[in-house]
Amino acid sequence: MADTKREIERKFEFTRAPEKQGKRARRGVPDLTGTAAIAAVSDQGTVDLDAVYYDTPDQRLAADGLTLRRRTGGADAGWHLKLPVSPGVRDEIAAELSDSLPPSLAALVRSRVRGTGLEPQVRLVSSRRVSHLLDADGALLAELSTDTVRAERGEDAAAWTEVEVELADGVDPALLDAVEKTFRKAGLRVSDAPSKLARALTETGTAPPARPAPDPGDGTAGAHVLAYLREQRDALVALDPAVRRGLPDSVHQMRVASRRMRSAFKTYRKVLDRAATDPIGEELKLLAAELGVDRDQEVLLERIQTHLGELPRTLLLGPVRSRLRTWNTARRSGSRRRALAVLDTARHLALLDSLDALLENPPLLEAAARPAEDVLPKAVLRDFERLAGRVGGALDLAPGEERDLALHEARKAAKRARYAAEAAAPALGKPAKRLAKAMKSVQTLLGDHQDSVVAREALRGLAVQAAGAGESAFTWGVLYAREEALAERRERELPDIWAEASAPGLRAALG
Repeated sequence: MADTKREIERKFEFTRAPEKQGKRARRGVPDLTGTAAIAAVSDQGTVDLDAVYYDTPDQRLAADGLTLRRRTGGADAGWHLKLPVSPGVRDEIAAELSDSLPPSLAALVRSRVRGTGLEPQVRLVSSRRVSHLLDADGALLAELSTDTVRAERGEDAAAWTEVEVELADGVDPALLDAVEKTFRKAGLRVSDAPSKLARALTETGTAPPARPAPDPGDGTAGAHVLAYLREQRDALVALDPAVRRGLPDSVHQMRVASRRMRSAFKTYRKVLDRAATDPIGEELKLLAAELGVDRDQEVLLERIQTHLGELPRTLLLGPVRSRLRTWNTARRSGSRRRALAVLDTARHLALLDSLDALLENPPLLEAAARPAEDVLPKAVLRDFERLAGRVGGALDLAPGEERDLALHEARKAAKRARYAAEAAAPALGKPAKRLAKAMKSVQTLLGDHQDSVVAREALRGLAVQAAGAGESAFTWGVLYAREEALAERRERELPDIWAEASAPGLRAALG
């Protein structure tokens, strides 16, 4: 069983002299009583900690700022995985002490570890003196730890002392700023190392690897496209543990990353050889589809619930809410479990390996060596013209199922045109950003229309179920009629939205 805790902390180390000149540095932690809301400092004694940190031989976890350790001593002995959230903020997932890595934590590092084994990297033996920082009512504000650390890595060893202040739940992070100000005056500064592991690796002669940020490099079309693809690949890997933990919007963001990458393969087919990218694109399509089963049902439920909540009580006939819950439970049964299982398959891990291999040795075509501003606009405009044809074709059709299908295809084309413009924006600047914004407005309208089509089918099914159970189907019919009216309204709005999005000036600006 794993427990999660949000850590908001700041690490400090001693400097040679305090901030104010003329005063001799005193190598010790100053009394924080009276700093901000701190009314008292309560000594909690000293505890001995012994931690072994694990990583792949090439330190993939450290490269992404993750730490995985097995620690004995203290009140929280066990396995701990720390995932970065933002500077100074990490989520710590803890599991019980055992000889081997618990499956719950192994799953959270699988997208990075894959088939490579985890090995001990460094051992940290610490003597930790703990104090509680309390407010005037005796409530805990933060925990102050002074650690005397010894790091051991093979034949190498290093020792240092560091001070850590970790906020209690719900405490304003501004307290850390006040503590930092007091510490500076006493000769302590914020540590350069983001974690004990990072410092241990550096101090023992092996600095942790850093994953380079996506960089367009020499300004060629190939460099820009590859930088964009690396960004999406990194998102797929980084979002994996978030999806497993059920964090808000994580499934959606992983689907977006897979779709953006697949779309880029098609849009920039004159830059990358599709003989190499098409098979990967198909795997990305399958991934998005598997992840979407649970997410699509969640979105559909939220839509129906929202519209149900907008109805006056006089139109709520029968046990509509319990019927909706029963329907949703039946449709979502096992869907999340199946989606998560996909992330553990050999096929998915092979997909991640394929992406790494593609980006390591990209199948660049002749156009990849040309300047980005010469190649990317043509690719973006090609996707735009594709969208224009689909919108025009859909508007020429009479209202009905055939038009609904055509508008759905136009929505997918709008999404691809938007992604194409977003990918080109770092090279093409404001014109591409404006086009991406315009394409998003078209995509949003067409998306709402398609959501209405899907909702109507669901509402019809709910009405059939209600009638079969002897319940009134009236409310579901009312919601169906409302969705039908909304879809018709979106169809009427489309010509104006499209006229604005396809203004000649937008296209001309791309050259």
